[in-house]
Amino acid sequence: MDSSKLLIALFVFQVFSPCHMSIQAAPENSDLFREYIGAEFNNVKFTDVPIDSNVEFHFILSFAIDYDSTSGSPSPTNGKFNVFWDSDNLSPSQVSSIKSTHSNVKVALSLGGDSVGDSYAYFDPSSVDSWVSNAVSSLTDIIQDHYKALWQSYGDLIDYVNFQFYAYDQGTTVSQFISYFNTQSSNYNGGKVLASFISDGSGGLTPENGFFTACSRLKSENKLHGIFVWSADDSKRNGFRYEKQSQALLAISH
Repeated sequence: MDSSKLLIALFVFQVFSPCHMSIQAAPENSDLFREYIGAEFNNVKFTDVPIDSNVEFHFILSFAIDYDSTSGSPSPTNGKFNVFWDSDNLSPSQVSSIKSTHSNVKVALSLGGDSVGDSYAYFDPSSVDSWVSNAVSSLTDIIQDHYKALWQSYGDLIDYVNFQFYAYDQGTTVSQFISYFNTQSSNYNGGKVLASFISDGSGGLTPENGFFTACSRLKSENKLHGIFVWSADDSKRNGFRYEKQSQALLAISH
């Protein structure tokens, strides 16, 4: 796919069971950094986030969800996806602009989210055929017709697993994090599981309490396949200090 196109990816959310989809063999360390953006509508822009030219950087627009976006009580729409991110500040033209400024940046679309308004969001297909048909049509409208080509070419592959390690208890220790990481890597059959933290400090192993110590240890064991952060919306308050630290660690020669 041409690098100027909008990269669409399917991401795995809080899953604590083995994955039975096709996953590539375990790789070495990588310099991949990912950050979710736009879900909290606090006016964060692509240009607010520091981008190290020495890493592969993925912004993840969150979220496209197959729920209606206008009614007072949102309900599932059987594959007709709508935009639930801050599209005023994260528009197609702004995607083009950040990609033209930074050649190492890709922008991905995250399908499905935890909630819509005050309710949990669930995929609720009337049938597999109708859901897929509606999803292809609605997502094509959202991202200019690139999704279908990606789906046909890469739909049976998962390159990386964005595992929510911050869903574990607040106060997770370095040794516990390493244990969780090894367990999930085993669950995902040696796939490319990314380390993660939540920038509001509400769960898991936080940067203040040893996240980067754990990542350095994984890197020394050739297991650090990348880092992702939830989310730029929260990190804006602290000046993206941990985004800078994450990318600096990933950029160290491996």
